[in-house]
Amino acid sequence: MLRSWIRDFAVKHELWLHGDRILVAVSGGPDSVALLHLLYELREEFQLHLEVAHLQHGIRGEEAKEDARFVAELAEDLKLPFHLREMNLPQMKWEAGKGNLEALAREERHRFFAEVVRERKLDKVATAHTENDQAETVMMWLLRGAGTKGLGGMSPVHRLRVAAENSMSTLTVIRPLLDVSKSEILAYLDDRKCAYRVDRSNQNIALLRNWIRLELLPKIHQRVGTGFSARLSHLAAMIRDEDRFLEDLARKSYESMRDSNGLSRAGLLCEPKALQRRILRHWIGLTRGHLRSLEFVHIEELLRLIKEGPPQGRLSIPGGWELVREYDTVKLAKASRSLKRICYTYEFSIGTVLRIPEAGMQLCSQEVDISVGAVPTEPMEALFDREALPRNLVVRNFRRGDRFKPLGMTGHKKVKGLFIDKKVPLSARATLPLLATGDEILWIPGYGRSDTARLTEKTTSILHIKAVPIGA
Repeated sequence: MLRSWIRDFAVKHELWLHGDRILVAVSGGPDSVALLHLLYELREEFQLHLEVAHLQHGIRGEEAKEDARFVAELAEDLKLPFHLREMNLPQMKWEAGKGNLEALAREERHRFFAEVVRERKLDKVATAHTENDQAETVMMWLLRGAGTKGLGGMSPVHRLRVAAENSMSTLTVIRPLLDVSKSEILAYLDDRKCAYRVDRSNQNIALLRNWIRLELLPKIHQRVGTGFSARLSHLAAMIRDEDRFLEDLARKSYESMRDSNGLSRAGLLCEPKALQRRILRHWIGLTRGHLRSLEFVHIEELLRLIKEGPPQGRLSIPGGWELVREYDTVKLAKASRSLKRICYTYEFSIGTVLRIPEAGMQLCSQEVDISVGAVPTEPMEALFDREALPRNLVVRNFRRGDRFKPLGMTGHKKVKGLFIDKKVPLSARATLPLLATGDEILWIPGYGRSDTARLTEKTTSILHIKAVPIGA
């Protein structure tokens, strides 16, 4: 008996709790009418509170209005609260100027359901997706080249974030008929002499889903038997289970390799390729808030950059983002909209605090009494022979051609070469403050100092300089 099957399915997948308040989405078609009657039959056993919702899209003219009247009368016969929303989706699409009607309809349905659930203090919405719908969905995603997320089809319970009434809310969607075939539903309705509506637009094979239902699947059934849809549904269930397992592994791996700067390149590349893809998708989804327009080819290109690309490189991601590799760290950032280079120069006065907003740092300097031969204990500190320092000192950022004479060496070295050796990220090179005189660099905080004005036995006056974050 179908009612017992639905009861067992609901218990197995925890579709509802005793006393739940459920909004039933009813279009008037056979599937949703059967769903409403089945839940109505189970309502006393589980003490369910049921309400009915119908969205009139404004697409099929008088026929759609008849559907709305039919559902309203059905709800009235069952003495259930009824919620109707009438829209003009073609007009909305025209005003938006983009997108497709099917996606817009789905978005508006979810918004309508979320608003009713919130206003009426309901727990969830039940939709009438069946085993046949599941087979169509899996085939549709297969034809589109989807990954395991798509091939897993629809789950019995799904939670999605919906923008409703100027705020985001979580809508819980349950699908009690997901293991029930169309033929079983029609037999159930026929046995109870239940009326239902037929949407003639479902015969339009210009839509991919309709073509799959009306032409592709019947040919497959003719060749391999009508049990194909059920087998496809079972395959989707297995894929969902394995996908959840791998997603959990990916989340744990992601947490172990991330820090405030980004992801560890070495940590990512230690994982199997399958987890590398999932870690990137998880990270991008968290950062962007969605994975729209992100395809397999994008993930493969990102992995190629991380594994084989230059030590410092970047690659665009759909949606105005980019992945940036900086040696052993991988970052996500908003795509740069300007190539304008940051330039700054400040006069350096001994004994003062020099703020450098562009670098988020300040330089503090003072003459100190330290024994000859002393060295600074921190990389962000430097000691100079005060009397041997050149005049006209400035603090500025890096310029092409900059060079310095490393401590203890006689020859000069290009600052760019030092940056490469020390693996200084490109983003840091542009703003890092350098103590300089002309083209000669005397000190690069955190990375090294020049041999110029080093402490010797003849040193009588010592200048101590320290770089700290602004406000420290």
